Amino acid sequence: MSLLPVLALLSIHEPASAGNQIEEPLADSVRSALSAAVLDGAPPVPEFPDTESRLNYLRWLGQASGRLAKQKPDWNVRREFLQTLWYESRRAGLEPALVLGLVQVESNFRKFAVSSAGARGYMQVMPFWTRVLADGDSGKLFHLQTNLRFGCVILRHYLDREKGDLFLALGRYNGSRGKAPYADAVLGAKKRWAF
Repeated sequence: MSLLPVLALLSIHEPASAGNQIEEPLADSVRSALSAAVLDGAPPVPEFPDTESRLNYLRWLGQASGRLAKQKPDWNVRREFLQTLWYESRRAGLEPALVLGLVQVESNFRKFAVSSAGARGYMQVMPFWTRVLADGDSGKLFHLQTNLRFGCVILRHYLDREKGDLFLALGRYNGSRGKAPYADAVLGAKKRWAF
């Protein structure tokens, strides 16, 4: 059985909200740096420098888990998702609450979400990014860690490009640069996930 009909059925009930993100030319140095960031295959196992950091993570995990239980009722699925999101967001220098807000707006936590523009997965990553930064296999964007890694690396790239302006970076991520509704939605959702 082909995977596409199954994916289509999974995403019928609620459309994903990815916009018209534009493929922009990247300098070779930027492409190399982004590719290296995406391809590092480290597993998302949290490591902590001290006990207090570990306790903070466990408090965050408990709080976020309770809030996510409706979307992901199975504890093991929820824990794996949150652990991976925490790892990938921290790895990219992003707040986990921001990434959770973005995932909520983009896919409502649906792993197999596909937008009308073709963006895929939790963070609604456009398939062209796999061609630009990796091996071109856009099917990998439905893999939890791959999707979160690509999404976090791309958002970090846009934040750097916009000199830290989160509003403009979110607009660039969504393809709606300079328009308020998307950035406002993500920032509003971020508040729900603040720890």
